[in-house]
Amino acid sequence: MALNREMYVNPEIIHTMNRLYPYPCGQCGQAFTHINQLMAHMVTHTCDKPFKCGRCDMAFAHNEQLISHLMTHTCEKPYICNQCGEAFSQSEQLMIHLKKHTCEKPYQCSQCDKAFVNNEQLMVHLKTHTSEKPYQCSDCDKEFSQNKQLLTHLKNHTCEKNYQCSHCDKTFSQNSLLIKHLRTHTGEKPYKCSQCGKGFSENSNLTSHMKTHTGVKSIKCSQCDKTFSRNSHLKIHLRTHTGEKPYQCSHCGKTFSQDNILVKHLRTHTGEKPYQCSQCDKAYSQKPHLELHLMTHSGVKPYQCTQCEKCFTEKSKLILHERIHTKETPYQCSLCEKAFYMSSNLSRHMRTHTGEKPYSCNHCDKAFSQNSDLKSHMRIHTGEKPYQCSQCYQAFSQNKHLKIHLRKHTGEKSY
Repeated sequence: MALNREMYVNPEIIHTMNRLYPYPCGQCGQAFTHINQLMAHMVTHTCDKPFKCGRCDMAFAHNEQLISHLMTHTCEKPYICNQCGEAFSQSEQLMIHLKKHTCEKPYQCSQCDKAFVNNEQLMVHLKTHTSEKPYQCSDCDKEFSQNKQLLTHLKNHTCEKNYQCSHCDKTFSQNSLLIKHLRTHTGEKPYKCSQCGKGFSENSNLTSHMKTHTGVKSIKCSQCDKTFSRNSHLKIHLRTHTGEKPYQCSHCGKTFSQDNILVKHLRTHTGEKPYQCSQCDKAYSQKPHLELHLMTHSGVKPYQCTQCEKCFTEKSKLILHERIHTKETPYQCSLCEKAFYMSSNLSRHMRTHTGEKPYSCNHCDKAFSQNSDLKSHMRIHTGEKPYQCSQCYQAFSQNKHLKIHLRKHTGEKSY
């Protein structure tokens, strides 16, 4: 049965939207709370737009609209909140913001417990239940649920970036964005969870984290019973139903459902290992691998085998070890009769059928099906010879070459 890729829209939400915004434009579908707002909007369809922007191709019916638009290019924000110092490009935005300080939120969402200071914010919020993102960037096709999110994003394409990071080459259009970025270098996490003490570099991340304590998951998948606290999480989850994998590796063509998985995969090609152990010289491509390695320094091995009393630093390694005793091989090759006790062994084996060689040498054109083979090959370029004979101290780049050499000392014949 083919999956219905259209999102289910609750009729109650549609009814709420129609009630709050009863005056729709017949030209573009945009709706308004008052008839005078609709009439002012209709002018944008019917009359000339003599006020043209000198920075882009946009034109406006009124000079006030042009002045507001120009601030998206200059990043000017003259309207400052006297309560918290946040700045805005329009006075209307400041007036809406000030209601956050008075705690006045008369507009209640009918789908969840959230409340808002005005109709506009409620309408924007309702889109998190429908996953509607009507505002699309014309430069990169990125979509947004709010027009102000699109306007902020557009500054990445049009705005001057005068704020330079002192640690790297990145530049930003706003000082607030630079401050957020600097935390990636300093590790500062000023937003602390009051429930568990976990810290975050951005307030939005803390807000999302707090939902793990409250259990609020108001966004429901239309294909299954799963619910999510954030629309972005639902979007990623939906790819398990649709099979969509929009992120493609430029080295081998492999595709992924999430950008962070692609970033991790790319390290198999580049050899990048950004996670360095503070105790020794070892480095890792992923943070969880470093965390597991650190246990080798602490000596902590909390997981013990009941068959032979061998201990392990993580539960997954214990489960793999137990298969030595049970002879369990749950990972079956679909092309031949071979089976394996580890999924990684099956993945390596499958390459004997497909011919895939994802591990490329950055010094020459050679590629390999296994990372260990690439490491051995790299020693040809680096000259490294880690395997040394204990009899004559001759060194070799590969262990198998050392074993062959040792037969000269033992007198063992090679066949």
